[in-house]
Amino acid sequence: MGRQRPDTEAITESIDSGTAELVPDLGGRNSWTLRVNGTPQSHVDLDDPTYLEFEYVRRLGHLIDLVAPSRVLHLGGGALTLARYVSATVPRSSQQVAEIDAGLIAFVRRELPPPKGVRITTGDARAVLVKARPASFDLIVTDCFAGARTPAHLTSVEFVRQASAALAEDGVYAANIGDGNGLQFARAQCATVRSVFEHVCVLAEPGVFRGRRFGNFVIFASHTGLPMQQLMRATAGDPFPGRVEHGTGLTKFIGGAPVTTDETATLSPAPPSGLWGT
Repeated sequence: MGRQRPDTEAITESIDSGTAELVPDLGGRNSWTLRVNGTPQSHVDLDDPTYLEFEYVRRLGHLIDLVAPSRVLHLGGGALTLARYVSATVPRSSQQVAEIDAGLIAFVRRELPPPKGVRITTGDARAVLVKARPASFDLIVTDCFAGARTPAHLTSVEFVRQASAALAEDGVYAANIGDGNGLQFARAQCATVRSVFEHVCVLAEPGVFRGRRFGNFVIFASHTGLPMQQLMRATAGDPFPGRVEHGTGLTKFIGGAPVTTDETATLSPAPPSGLWGT
């Protein structure tokens, strides 16, 4: 049976990858933060699944509001924040979630049961993606972390091509990554995605774009176009304002960064000690 009312004590569980902890908010809301090995992974408001706490998740929420995807593949599960959001805002949607940690999913299912219509598959994100039928999704979201780092095999051009094949003609690919000083990883990821998709943009807080601090970059891509003006307005007007780079601005941001391949792929950079629970 899941959480029916706000609690005041954290719930801890041993999972495949270590230790998961659900920490209740102290403001009286029926909402929880999921931490895995100390790193915040998800925030869920059970009474209002449209409430998004983390800034990078809010960027993804803006995209969902604009494209209203009816078929969604989430690569990376966590506490299923975005799946809950899609269920609430696109009620007749069909969703699949791929999560490699079976223990984590069992914990989340028990304590924070997912909405109906969300199918959860236990397995590696890329292995699940390879099995997807061509053109079977309107939106694919890659939000996978091993600890606080994106696994290398989910950063290559071969992986992005597999995502492209699983998307409908007008589908959208979205990825969340972390980077900081120098931004070599973020630049290379943008170059990699743009080598597959014609229309690409990247969103982040201004200080993160300038490399002043470590943070999240969210990349959106499509073969047929993105709602750029609406995305820019939503991002600028968010309680956590951000910047959107596309077109010539994206070209300048990428610079001479190379396309990442399976042979050259590496883990995303580790955040500084003390950030993201590290």
